[in-house]
Amino acid sequence: MTAHLFRRALAGLSALLVATLPAAAATAAPALGLPRPTGPYAVGTTWLHLTDAARADPWRPEVRRELMVSLWYPARPGPGPTAPYTTAAVSSRIVAAEGLPLPADVLTTVATNARRDVPVRPPAGRGWPLVVLSPGFSLSRESLTGLAEDLASRGYVVAGVDHPYEARGVEFPDGHVAGCLACELDGVLPEVVRGRAADVSFLLDRLTGAKPAWRGARYVDRHRIAAVGHSIGGASAAHLLTTDRRVDAAADLDGTLFVPVATKRPLLLVGADRPADASWVRDWPNVTGWKRWLTVAGAGHMSFTDRPVLGAQLGLDPGAIPAERQLRITRDYVAAFLDVHLRHRDRPLLDGPSPAFPEVTHRTGA
Repeated sequence: MTAHLFRRALAGLSALLVATLPAAAATAAPALGLPRPTGPYAVGTTWLHLTDAARADPWRPEVRRELMVSLWYPARPGPGPTAPYTTAAVSSRIVAAEGLPLPADVLTTVATNARRDVPVRPPAGRGWPLVVLSPGFSLSRESLTGLAEDLASRGYVVAGVDHPYEARGVEFPDGHVAGCLACELDGVLPEVVRGRAADVSFLLDRLTGAKPAWRGARYVDRHRIAAVGHSIGGASAAHLLTTDRRVDAAADLDGTLFVPVATKRPLLLVGADRPADASWVRDWPNVTGWKRWLTVAGAGHMSFTDRPVLGAQLGLDPGAIPAERQLRITRDYVAAFLDVHLRHRDRPLLDGPSPAFPEVTHRTGA
């Protein structure tokens, strides 16, 4: 699929949102919020700004590659205000790009469940496993907050990565905002996948190396790492299995594999309700270790993000699956996958069809 086709798909989604959004939302959006996490731990969050001095930015070669990262983690319980969902500048870029009849700062009003910059809860034994999240093409890291908060509440440190110039907006600490240069180009999606894998490898260097960029990094188990992503972020997560030995397992949420994948390491594919992705069919025989291919009946491409939940609160039809159930499916299956491969726990949910989730079917055969 080309970037041009991605733009057409996004334009179609935006037109649908504009056509169906209640007129009242244009002047006063209702209260927006993410469902509570389901794990036993309180959740904290912090933001990191990192610069890779050794690598030029693939979209602006005259500057070094910079990343913005959100970390979510098990936190000590206590009071404190929750963190913002995103910044006003990023919210404005998203609203404008999608042509939504909403206040420009609407996404800053989303209530989250994580407290900003609170202390990490020390693990009882080994460090907390680390999960890196990569969002879809043109999307920012906040689009997977509902999943990230839930994983943190279950005992994972989660690093959500913004890949600048591949999202509608990425704001840096000095206030400048990087727009989506890659969105205007065709034929670049394999390059996006490879570049994102390099971004994640650099992030792992900064979180698990000798001089970590985050003071809470001492609580991270650098020997238990997984990559999870949505859309092209999922393709990048799968690609990491072939490029970075530190990544033990990967989950791809409805992402076409623009770069072929052949691996013995665990790979979870979760797809929307449509004909099988040709790249998944192509690479499935080349995944020779633990693997699962799940399809969620009634799900769309954005079902694995926060969009259905927030859209439903704005009065939009979430589709065949209620919005919060869509998020629950994503949370439970991703958490089960991580529990199996980073914690070596038994999770029958991944063994076959479950009466708790009749929407989910398992592909059989090699």
